[in-house]
Amino acid sequence: MSAPILPFTRIPSSAQGGDLSAPQAGTLGLLGVPSSLGAYAPGQENAPAALREAGLVDRLRQSGLQVIDHGDGELARWRPDRDYPYAQNLFGVVRIVDQTARRTVTVLQDEGFALILGGDCTVSIGVVRAAAALGSVGLVYFDLHADLNTPASVPDGALDWMGMAHMLALPGAEPGLRDVGHTTPLLRPEDVVFFAHDDRRATAWEREQIGSLGLRLFPVPQVSADPRLAAQLALAAFGPAYEQLVVHFDADVVDFNDAPLSEHTGRNTGISLATAIEALDVLLADDRVVALSITEINPIHAAADDTALPRLIDGLARVLRGSRRTASPSAAEAH
Repeated sequence: MSAPILPFTRIPSSAQGGDLSAPQAGTLGLLGVPSSLGAYAPGQENAPAALREAGLVDRLRQSGLQVIDHGDGELARWRPDRDYPYAQNLFGVVRIVDQTARRTVTVLQDEGFALILGGDCTVSIGVVRAAAALGSVGLVYFDLHADLNTPASVPDGALDWMGMAHMLALPGAEPGLRDVGHTTPLLRPEDVVFFAHDDRRATAWEREQIGSLGLRLFPVPQVSADPRLAAQLALAAFGPAYEQLVVHFDADVVDFNDAPLSEHTGRNTGISLATAIEALDVLLADDRVVALSITEINPIHAAADDTALPRLIDGLARVLRGSRRTASPSAAEAH
């Protein structure tokens, strides 16, 4: 049995609340999605609260941003799903995706830029769905993993490394999560760039999909060597046809030794937090970027290094202040 398909239609441009190409300068909408339903275990549902407690909102405002805080949504904690072991908590994940999409659409219409605090990676399906309801969208998938698995390709049932498979409607995807947008697939292969991807972390199924679909990858060594250039090339790969871009940032891309932020405890892999921030600085400077989702942070792990969350927050304040959509006109021109 599949999760129910939830109707979500594209909003005509005439019905959009304002001109998304010209949001109020210096403003961003912030919302939290405290869910670990798609994860391997609990923990990530506490990330939005931990980021707030570590001073994220105050730091953003101190940097000169006007932050409209829409609060956190439903707290949804992972639990074993013995009824659907290969797509665990599917119904809950679909519900959270739907809630995230509807909340994010409101933020995009009212503030023009959304900062979404996850939660596991399935949160980003809702963010992409929201942007796609307002116009053409491309996705920068800033993640060590491609998340192209399906319930048929891996036995663990964790949907947080299956999100891209569902957005691309790969064979074996669950219809209830696959069909959440105004079209299926939600994204085409040319609509996504995989940034800081580590092929060593990919399953055989994922490698097969990457090859057969011709998916565009910017591997870890390329991003690590020159994060700013890699980000420029990733943006250029979309060309001029896209009205909007979404950046999905998975904390597992950061070497756990450098900053133990992530649920995934990969040591001596990925990139440094400073390198990730440099890349985000360039990505968010593109005025097509309308949303940044931050996922896969486990506050229990982050507590092992009391500098980890503050360093992340300082970096986010810097790159968001320099964003073409959130900066004041003078700051954007100087960036």
